[in-house]
Amino acid sequence: MRISFLILSVLSVVGTTCGQVKFDDYFTTKSMRLDYYHAGNAEDDYYFLDEVIEEPFWGGNKNYLVDDRNMGNHQFKVIDKASGKVIFSRGFSSLFFEWMTTPEAKVTSKAMPEGVVFPYPKKDVIVELYTRENRTGRMVKKFSYDIDVDSYFIRKTRPTLTTIDIHLTGEPDERVDIVVLSEGYTESEKDLFVKAAKEFADHIFSYAPYTENKNKINIRAVWKPGRESGVSIPGKRQWRDTALKAHYYTFDSERYQMIEDYQTLLDAASNVPYDMIYVLTNSEKYGGGGIYNFYGISAANIPGAATRKTYSHEFGHLFAGLADEYVGGTEMSDIYFANVEPWEPNITTLKDLSSKSWWQLLAGAPVPTPVKETNWELNPQNPNSADYNPESPWQLGVYEGGGYLEKGVYRPWPNCMMNWFHRIDVYCPVCVKTIQETINLFTE
Repeated sequence: MRISFLILSVLSVVGTTCGQVKFDDYFTTKSMRLDYYHAGNAEDDYYFLDEVIEEPFWGGNKNYLVDDRNMGNHQFKVIDKASGKVIFSRGFSSLFFEWMTTPEAKVTSKAMPEGVVFPYPKKDVIVELYTRENRTGRMVKKFSYDIDVDSYFIRKTRPTLTTIDIHLTGEPDERVDIVVLSEGYTESEKDLFVKAAKEFADHIFSYAPYTENKNKINIRAVWKPGRESGVSIPGKRQWRDTALKAHYYTFDSERYQMIEDYQTLLDAASNVPYDMIYVLTNSEKYGGGGIYNFYGISAANIPGAATRKTYSHEFGHLFAGLADEYVGGTEMSDIYFANVEPWEPNITTLKDLSSKSWWQLLAGAPVPTPVKETNWELNPQNPNSADYNPESPWQLGVYEGGGYLEKGVYRPWPNCMMNWFHRIDVYCPVCVKTIQETINLFTE
């Protein structure tokens, strides 16, 4: 399904600082990875060094180095030690940040393995890690580490796993590079995984704006079999010995299927050039997740259209930082506060609606905008009307309910793939615009 790109031409462009650093002045075409343990509780978080690793590929755009979009619940900066200049930065989110908002985090402390990846520096650098304060929206520096790029303690890796080309259209530094990892497959189920990886590509490309940008995306698969088939389901006391240790009931939410050891994903992904990691699990049980600039995951064998829609929904989180627009469905709390404007581009608390790319296009829509009942099974017709029509159910507006909260958080469309996607099969204009802009960052 497609949403007219007429909408994209009239929506304002979000500025991004790119290209102010010349890649060849500071970096080589390998990757450096800083592994650490992310630890803490509901009150605070801490970073503890694990190791520094050299990886053989860098898949990123050489023009997209320093990112000033202020997205994500974390940020890391790579600073040239000699000059003090920021030469690389990224916003990202993490599973640990989500855990900090759960009831468990109020009564205990915990740690999860994480890591950040950036092009390999030619000279010594400092890496800084930041966490966003939920209640203020402010990024706070939590960790700093000096790296001697010639140190013999930097562990070097090389490709060891089988890789499969799924959809290749160009050089990694000019494409969005997606790596698809296998989970819950045994040695005898390789063909089943390859089939799922090809279906993943087909499903992603079935949605605008990925359809129009198919020639700007590379997809590769990495085969890492485990001892047992399937995925662990703790709520049913079913445990499987798998390669990446994915499981349902993350944070005691039955459908939330995730992996706590992010470093195992980075190890597998390092066998190819990549920008985004997506895990396909050998399961028919509905469930998955997606975390901005971290990883996405979902079951590959859900009956009906749910597999296709789940891929698209979770990839929206991972790739473009899109927020969930539905209400309820999670045990997480203390995520959004009325005095803080969310960093996600598709929701608002009205604290700073003017910072959103869609506020000036409301065309007379009241704030908040009432939802008009319609047959939600039908996809919207003519969604890009110039003026607000109170009789039409499909209008760009400010609709209350989103970010899991019934009150205080607002979304731009009545329904969308980032909302209850079982009732609709398109992204809203704001999500389409955000995805397109993100594709441009990685390819221009």
